[in-house]
Amino acid sequence: MTQQISIVAPIFNEVGNLKALCDSVGEALVDFDYELLLINDGSDDGSTELLNDLAAANERVKVIHFVRNYGQTAALKAGFKHASHDLIVTIDGDMQNDPSDIPAMVKKLDEGWDVVTGWRKNRKDTFVTRTLPSKIANRLISRLSNVHLHDYGCTLRVYKSEFVRDVPLYGEMHRFLPIYVTWAGAKLVEVPVKHHPRTSGESKYGLSRIPKVLLDLTTLKFLRDYYVTPIYFFGALGVASLVLGIGAGLLSVLCFQAWASPTAGAVLAVIGPMLILFGIVEITLGVIAEVMIRMHYDIRDKEPFKIRLTQNMDD
Repeated sequence: MTQQISIVAPIFNEVGNLKALCDSVGEALVDFDYELLLINDGSDDGSTELLNDLAAANERVKVIHFVRNYGQTAALKAGFKHASHDLIVTIDGDMQNDPSDIPAMVKKLDEGWDVVTGWRKNRKDTFVTRTLPSKIANRLISRLSNVHLHDYGCTLRVYKSEFVRDVPLYGEMHRFLPIYVTWAGAKLVEVPVKHHPRTSGESKYGLSRIPKVLLDLTTLKFLRDYYVTPIYFFGALGVASLVLGIGAGLLSVLCFQAWASPTAGAVLAVIGPMLILFGIVEITLGVIAEVMIRMHYDIRDKEPFKIRLTQNMDD
C-alpha cells in the first residue's frame, strides 16, 4: 500500500519559491500518496494569487489563507489540524530545505522512531546574524530542556500525527516542538539534511529573535518543571522571601539594640516587612495556580499522563 503523508508548509511572501516548492515536492514524493498544505500567512507579494493558481492546477495542493499574518506557529497549528494523513511533514516555503530528504526521513520511522527532525549540518546562512546565534540557542535550549538537538531551528521534520495534533501551540513556540512531542512520549531522532542558500525572497528571521527565544524558553522551562505542580515554584519563592524577611527583621532589631547602627536598622526595618508580604503573595499565587490546574484536568476530564500501550486490557 502506498504510504500517505501530509506536507505542511507555512508561506509568507514567497512568491518566487512557490512553484519550485510544489514541483520539487512532487518529484521527491513520486512513490507516496501525499497532500501539500500551503498555509498562506497573510502574504502581500502576490503569493495569494499564485497559491490559488497552483491549487487549481494540482488537486494535491491544498491552500489555507489566513486573514492576516499570524506567524509560523499559527500556520503550523492550522496545518496540523487540517492534515488528512497520519504522517505529517513540515517544511519551510523558502526552498532552503530539500524535499528530496523526506523519503529517507519517513523511512527512519520504520526503525521505531515517532519523530524525525532535520539537522542542517552544513548550513548556508550568514554566520554572524543567523548561524552563530542559532548555535548558541541550540546549546542553551538543549541544556535547559534535556532534549539534546543540534538544530532546533530546522523546520524539516516528520511527525506521527498523534503527537502534534493536540499540541498547545501559541506565540512563537513552534521552535520547541521537539520538546513538546517528547513530553507526549514520542521517540525522537535527529538526522542530517541538506540545506540550500536562499535564492529568492527575503529571510524573515534575524537577531531580533533572540529576546523572543529567551522569553519563550523561560516559559517552556516553567511549563516543563512546574505545570502540574505550580505551588513548588511559587511556594519556593514565597518561603525564601519569608525567611529573608524574618531574617531582615531580626537583623534590624540587632542593629538598633546591639550594634548601634540605626541607619542599617531602619533600612532593614523597611525591607523585612516587604519581603514577608511578597512571600505571602507568592504562596497565595501558588495555591491559586494549584486550584486552576486541578480545575483544568477535572473540567476537561483530562489525565496528566498519556498511555503508549496496554496489554491484556479491555479497550
